[in-house]
Amino acid sequence: MSTSLVLGGRGGNAEAGTGTEAAGTGTGRATAGGATAGGAGDAVATSGVVVAAPAPGAAGPGRVALALADPDRARRRPVPKWLRRMLGPVLLVAFWQIGSSTGLIQADILAGPWTVLHTGYDLAADGTLGENLVISLRRVALGLALGVGVAVVLALVSGLFQLGEDLVDAPVQILRAVPILGLVPLAIVWFGIGEQVKVFLVALGTAFPVYINTFAAIRGVDSRFVELARTVRLGRLGLIRRVVLPGALPGFLVGLRFAFTISWLILVVSEQINASSGIGYLMDQARTFGQTDVIVVGLAVYGVLGLLSDALVRLLERRALAWRRGLEAT
Repeated sequence: MSTSLVLGGRGGNAEAGTGTEAAGTGTGRATAGGATAGGAGDAVATSGVVVAAPAPGAAGPGRVALALADPDRARRRPVPKWLRRMLGPVLLVAFWQIGSSTGLIQADILAGPWTVLHTGYDLAADGTLGENLVISLRRVALGLALGVGVAVVLALVSGLFQLGEDLVDAPVQILRAVPILGLVPLAIVWFGIGEQVKVFLVALGTAFPVYINTFAAIRGVDSRFVELARTVRLGRLGLIRRVVLPGALPGFLVGLRFAFTISWLILVVSEQINASSGIGYLMDQARTFGQTDVIVVGLAVYGVLGLLSDALVRLLERRALAWRRGLEAT
């Protein structure tokens, strides 16, 4: 059911289908279902209310039409966020399949989605994919733990102490400017071609984004909170635990998201350094024999791992920063 309301602009008359209205000279005022409209030429809209204003320059007294939405009308159920996020990958796979089916993408250049899916199933069924996936996950976990731990300690030292910044920040910035992959020959000389070099490269690559974002977040803590902590006579440890660490947590989580992404990128290369296991090793062997389907399976695994790790950090961010309110997309 809907209700219509028409107001006169200057005549002081009000017409309504439902409700009580009052109008004075030069002003039209009406209340119907919680909505109020002003004088001639005015239009007010609230939730569930539509108000139409007269066209500019129209002859005669202005008239305002107001219609209330039907309360019995069912509201649309919002689409789940995870389903909306799947739209892009689904469209990408659809275009990929169309290109493979029509011959625009040759099989020896890039295998089709169904071929890749079948190859991935075979690799998972015989245990090859799972065994190498566990090895890759262990390397990333060790590298992340080492790199993130060292980065947080260095960020605290350089962020809280001027002497620490003088001693730590400049060398870190110099190392950050050096390409990680350019250090591979030197890393092999230092650690050989075993597991150590792979973990070292992942740790080195993941330390920089965590350090940069955490250091910036520490220096960006509101000085009023620091003054308040000193007013209530908090010690150095209390200041760090109650003010600095909570204030730097958003920046740390941003750096952690970058660190996860970089870890998978570096792992692809490091597992091709005379390795005998890992997803990168499978891809390198497939390159030797021209098996594009196996290469794409490895890339898909890295992509899924990157998406899941990013989702994990975002979940941690929502839980840890539940107190923070920011702009939400509409």
